[in-house]
Amino acid sequence: MTCNELHSDPQIAARQGWMRVLARAGNQLATYQDALKDVDYNLIRAPEIGMTLVRGRMGGTGSGFNLGEMTVTRCVVRLSDGRTGYSYVAGSDKQHAELAALADAHLQGSDQQQWISRLIEPLQAAQKAQQAAKAAETATTQVEFFTLVRGED
Repeated sequence: MTCNELHSDPQIAARQGWMRVLARAGNQLATYQDALKDVDYNLIRAPEIGMTLVRGRMGGTGSGFNLGEMTVTRCVVRLSDGRTGYSYVAGSDKQHAELAALADAHLQGSDQQQWISRLIEPLQAAQKAQQAAKAAETATTQVEFFTLVRGED
């Protein structure tokens, strides 16, 4: 399954979508810290930094190979009502991992739509704008190659 494929179950696919947005949010999640932490919760697994093996494929479809390792931070929280949130984020930002896990837990509740409109949609819009700006910046360096055909009669 590639990163663009979502699960066939709509609930799992929705969770995959918000987990992707949260994992990419970085420092932007700190803006929502007060709202996310405005609930009693326990750290089931405090944010911890580790390594994971990254696999690659030539051309995206070839045989898999070990590309290397990368740093990840994971966290698991449980809200007082029993909802459990998980996060795995690239890098070593413990605050990002904890806030992402809290957001995941909040998004599993009855006020899910409120959290989607208040948290996920703005983060997703900011990420799309950032991707568009990066694409525009790199487009200025794009080189077009063409081949001249020799006239051999």
